Amino acid sequence: MRILIADDHAIVRKGIVSILRELFPLAEMVETGNSEDLIKLALGGQWDLIISDLSMPGRGGLEIINDIKRHMPAVPVLALSIHPEETYGIRALRAGASGFLNKDAPPSELKKAINLILQGRRYITPGIAEKLAAGLAHESSKKGHELLSDRELEVMKLIASGESLLKIADLLSISPSTVSSYRTRILKKLQVQSNSELIRYCILLGLTS
Repeated sequence: MRILIADDHAIVRKGIVSILRELFPLAEMVETGNSEDLIKLALGGQWDLIISDLSMPGRGGLEIINDIKRHMPAVPVLALSIHPEETYGIRALRAGASGFLNKDAPPSELKKAINLILQGRRYITPGIAEKLAAGLAHESSKKGHELLSDRELEVMKLIASGESLLKIADLLSISPSTVSSYRTRILKKLQVQSNSELIRYCILLGLTS
């Protein structure tokens, strides 16, 4: 068995490896700390499971999952995040992940998620299941950030973390003018007027890194 683990925090990676060793003592485990290396390793090898953080240096995690599943649809991907599942859980599943798990979850829940995913099933928490059962509600009842596209959400997070438009453009490999256009749309959807208001919005909802 070969497992690819991606997280930009070495301590988190080692913790995941330690948990996985209890389940698969003989498995080969490869680690990486950024999204560009993740996509290269994922597409350059054969994997039984990929476990990836959604917030790493480089391209957004949702975009990376999309790329992996487009080229390797049979490989299960478990998405991890420190951010609320109501923000990223449904998005991760839509991107092709087999499950989403918040990093606050206990090790037993990680083991449960992995076992389900390796059986070809999806790991869905009660919270995500409730949203799915409710049909994700009507557009008019969604919160501002739920109306954002995956790329807009990524740009919003980077703005909230204090990155400049030029830095965001470099990280996402897009032009500064495109970043500016995303910012305009984000402010409109969130119904805020400035970066400082956007930052407050993200802090209140736990969307900052």
